Amino acid sequence: MPQFVWSTASTANQLGVNPLAGWQYEYLPWPATVILLMRSTGTSHRATIYSGSETIQERVPVQSGGTAGVTPSELNTPAVSFVAAGGDRLKLVIDEVGGLTPTVDGVIIVNPL
Repeated sequence: MPQFVWSTASTANQLGVNPLAGWQYEYLPWPATVILLMRSTGTSHRATIYSGSETIQERVPVQSGGTAGVTPSELNTPAVSFVAAGGDRLKLVIDEVGGLTPTVDGVIIVNPL
């Protein structure tokens, strides 16, 4: 059950941040269920989630109320859950749209099918 935890501070109006870039499982070697949790310290983050050629979520607000450096949990953060095919590239694009400098924290968990 591979997991990847990240904490990324954004600069004002920074677009296209992909915290999964370079991760060993960015390209899934097998079909898997994916669970993704994200929280932001502000209200100005927008996220788009891709699995291969599928858009899982398109430019949705990231839940606010997070604390920088604290990994979100399923107790207080809604999970995005989906099934990805083997060979799919998992891509998460985070945009900061408010001219602020918030931090987004997250964890992705992939479970082979």
